[in-house]
Order: sequence, then C-alpha cells, then structure tokens
Amino acid sequence: MILLQAATATEAVVTKSINLWTMAQYGGWIMIILGLLFLGAVYIFIERMVVIKAATKEDKTFMNRIRDYIHEGKIDSAIKLCQQTNTPSARMVEKGITRIGRPMQDVQVAIENVGNLEVSKLEKGLVLMATIAGGAPMLGFLGTVLGMVQTFFEMANKAGGAIDMSTLSTGMYQAMVTTIGGLIVGIIAMFAYNLLVSRIDHVVRRLESRTMEFMDVLNDPA
Repeated sequence: MILLQAATATEAVVTKSINLWTMAQYGGWIMIILGLLFLGAVYIFIERMVVIKAATKEDKTFMNRIRDYIHEGKIDSAIKLCQQTNTPSARMVEKGITRIGRPMQDVQVAIENVGNLEVSKLEKGLVLMATIAGGAPMLGFLGTVLGMVQTFFEMANKAGGAIDMSTLSTGMYQAMVTTIGGLIVGIIAMFAYNLLVSRIDHVVRRLESRTMEFMDVLNDPA
C-alpha cells in the first residue's frame, strides 16, 4: 500500500516536457510564415557560401603566369588563361588585358567596373537575408499581440464573468510562442548575414590586391 502511494505521488510530480516542435504547433499561421522565412534564410546562406567559396578559388601562380605572358607579348594566351580560371579576379584581369595600349587610367577604370559587377553578384540575396533578420522578430511580436488580443477578447466575453485560468494561460502561451519563433529566426538570419558579409569583404580585398598586382605588371618594364 505504501509503495502504491509512493508511485502515485511520483507520477503526480512528473511534468510534461516542451520542445521547439511542440511550441511551433501552438503558434498558428504566423509560425508557418516564420518557418518559410527560416527555410529561405538557410537556402540563401548555403547558396551564397557555395558561390563565395568558388570565387575565392584561384591558382597561386595565376598572376605570375599572367606577368610572363604579358612580358612575352602573348596576349591571347593571357586572355585564354583568364577564361579558363573563371573567377572574379580573373575576369577583372581579362578586362584589363583587353584594354592594354590605352591610358593607364582607362585600364584601371575598366578593371574597377568589372570588380563592382562581380561584387554585386556576390551580394545577391543579402538584402533579403537582412530583411528576414529584421522582419522575423517583428512578425513574432505581431503574433504575440494578436494572441493577447484574442485572449482578452475571450475573457471579456466569458459568460458570468468567470475566468478560466487554464484557458487564459493557454492563450498567453500560444501568444508568446510566436515571439520565441521570431527571435530564433531573426538571430540565426542575423549571424548568417554577418558571416556572408565578412566573407564578401575578404573577396573584395582579394580583388583589390589583384588589381594592384595587375597594374604593377603593366608598369613593370619587361
């Protein structure tokens, strides 16, 4: 008998656990939108990381070979090497090679224009990522406000003025879930955005370095 009572008492103190999936089920339609925003952020991050990684791949002997071709007068070979390398810096150098013979200022402007286009390609999707990072928490707060309004509306229309605490707590719980979801999506998107920006800045510095190297090649006597 004593053992039975102890087992019953133990079962009574067992509480239900909660996880993100359980919370998401209580969030309503706003959680669906937040889920779609999360998937969009993940897709943009992975796709951009693949593009940026490809942009950073380059043969370490690339500029040395370009220098040798230009000094030897093998312009066609230098252009062919750039086309085979197929990186942002190679396309910049290729544009500069096609402008050889013109004033140095014109060559540099042509290279910088190509560089700006390459950077804009790398930044594709970052605006949407930043929008998700800033908009997801706001959307979560909107869900909270809507949930609280619904809760107080049910309280105001409760027959006899009696307030059921279980109903009240459930409504407030559902309302707060959207805030948690919005913050989670916003924080992840913000960190992903900043990581992408830092990687793109690294590529930009490399492009600037390649530009200076190429201009030095043109100014260096054969």
